[in-house]
Amino acid sequence: MAPSDTGLRRTLGVRDAVIVGLGSMVGAGVFSALGPAARAAGPGLLVGLAVAAVVAYCNAMSSARLAALYPASGGTYVYGRERLGAFWGYLAGWAFVVGKTASCAAMALTVGAYVWPGQAHAVAVAAVVALTAVNYGGIQKSAWLTRVIVAVVLAVLACVVVVCLTSAQADAGRLGLGVSSGVGGVLQAAGLLFFAFAGYARIATLGEEVRDPARTIPRAIPLALGIALVVYVAVAVAVLAVLGADRLGHAAAPLAEAVRAAGAPGLAPVVRVGAAVAALGSLLALILGVSRTTLAMARDHYLPRALAAVHPRFQVPHRAELAVGAVVAVLAATVDVRGAIGLSSFGVLAYYAVANASAWTLSPALSARLLPAVGLLGCATLAFALPATSVAVGAGVLAVGVVAYGVRRWWAGRHSGTADTADVADEASGR
Repeated sequence: MAPSDTGLRRTLGVRDAVIVGLGSMVGAGVFSALGPAARAAGPGLLVGLAVAAVVAYCNAMSSARLAALYPASGGTYVYGRERLGAFWGYLAGWAFVVGKTASCAAMALTVGAYVWPGQAHAVAVAAVVALTAVNYGGIQKSAWLTRVIVAVVLAVLACVVVVCLTSAQADAGRLGLGVSSGVGGVLQAAGLLFFAFAGYARIATLGEEVRDPARTIPRAIPLALGIALVVYVAVAVAVLAVLGADRLGHAAAPLAEAVRAAGAPGLAPVVRVGAAVAALGSLLALILGVSRTTLAMARDHYLPRALAAVHPRFQVPHRAELAVGAVVAVLAATVDVRGAIGLSSFGVLAYYAVANASAWTLSPALSARLLPAVGLLGCATLAFALPATSVAVGAGVLAVGVVAYGVRRWWAGRHSGTADTADVADEASGR
């Protein structure tokens, strides 16, 4: 696609797309999600990780098939609209934008907590401003910076794994594969850990900026997910072997605590730096993805049309990026990180539920529908296994989106004498 005032430039190859996905996945949860997940599942932590990986794999395959067929910015917002109808596409886009905007705030606050705990909100806002400026400069600059961040984070994690597994404190008996906390605890842990896998969505939302998307996206998504899974398993095993599930579940900074317990306290500051860098990588990729979905929704008039503008020089949705950056900066200055994570988890799972439902329609063959069915069931199960507060807030925000959609249709029908043209087309086609 040639660059224009409405189209984005295709510059990303398989390697760049994988790096963008890894920058979000590795940074989103490995430094923070293991503790809460261990607290929920106890010795069933690794079982929870396996459940999260299975659901993530199903979602990844559904997203890859859909992204190859519809290589446009917006991800599941586009897939839901094209396969299920305008309402479902809108709902997916709403869940993504709200959930991932909350994720952005959570990652920014994580940066602040590691860099300068006493001024976490101020550092968070500064990080948002800086990374929004990087994204404004063009997608290639973002991909280059993400590559550097991923390299640093993987190096730190490799040090943690080696130090823990070679320590005299490591004990394989601490790993455990039981479910003493019950199935509910394991599912809640899986829901928390799924948040850490969700970065492959960034690849799908960049569908309009990758070269040869029909080939690139189906390769990049499972590759990024596979690398992230290997990293998570290695880190989880290493940390569990040193701390055990109970101690891990109550550690404020699990990886730093693990290296101290392993007899390498000098590595703890390095781990803190790695955690801050990882959160920056997640924040960079999240802002990138949210702005592209905002662009797609603005093109279809579900968000202000002005946000659909593409910068003539940098070929990025600059107004959408600035709007997302401004909202995230306000949230980072005011909200609590725990509330942001709860909202994000529910929104992400709702988003992927629509992706799986969309993939279900691609083929009537039972073999082709198996993974989307497992993914849809998994998303619904994990969403409602989250803490009650997260479920209530997430469902409430989705309900607000549904009301807004209904009001928009009513307003359009009243002033034009007909329902939204996209909805009419969808209803006529039976979608």
